[in-house]
Amino acid sequence: MGSVARLCANFGINDLRLVAPRCNPNDAQALRMAVHGQTVLHQASTFTTLLEALSDCQRVVASCGRIDHGDIPLQTTDQVMPWVGEGLKSGAQVALVFGREDRGLSNEELLLSHRVVRLHTVDHYPSLNLSHAVAIVLHDLQRSRIGAAADDQQALQASEAAAPPQLEACLRDAEALLLDVGFLLPHTAKARMAKIKGLLRRASIQAQELAMLRGMVRQLRWAIRCHRP
Repeated sequence: MGSVARLCANFGINDLRLVAPRCNPNDAQALRMAVHGQTVLHQASTFTTLLEALSDCQRVVASCGRIDHGDIPLQTTDQVMPWVGEGLKSGAQVALVFGREDRGLSNEELLLSHRVVRLHTVDHYPSLNLSHAVAIVLHDLQRSRIGAAADDQQALQASEAAAPPQLEACLRDAEALLLDVGFLLPHTAKARMAKIKGLLRRASIQAQELAMLRGMVRQLRWAIRCHRP
């Protein structure tokens, strides 16, 4: 129990729920094993049944290391953790359920969950020490959360349109180029450039794309000047 509390602290889990625990969470040995997770142990909630402990949870994942799990479908953490992360992001109450040290969760208890994960152990000896199983699942959850956060950040950056000053600077260079090559005439340049500006704004052109366009425009202006007689 102390080792599990330490893992909760390692991975930022504050809500530890104990179902009919066989030992006192404030036992000296448990507190010693918890190290910096002692607060998690002190604040742990105790329930009589698993159903009671899950009463407010919208997404429940159970861990299974037994081979006699009947027809209950088993998934990997890679399959399940993105679903868990989506729930956390939306504000859902998520539970990760681990069974007893000696025999895990019963099939009846497994059926209380929405997903059941099986870790990548060998078939002839699938069961793990409880704290080891908790460590692997929490590690994979954290990895999934970090990956999702990075993807969200990249998507946000990719979706951000270029700032107005960047667009104006690029359009000034483009206008000068188009005047140089005769595509624009001085008396109609303003109206035609307004249409080009509108096109780029509707396209929500991104900063890196705009930088590429501006580089192309400048290179073309340089090439034209170098080859003029």
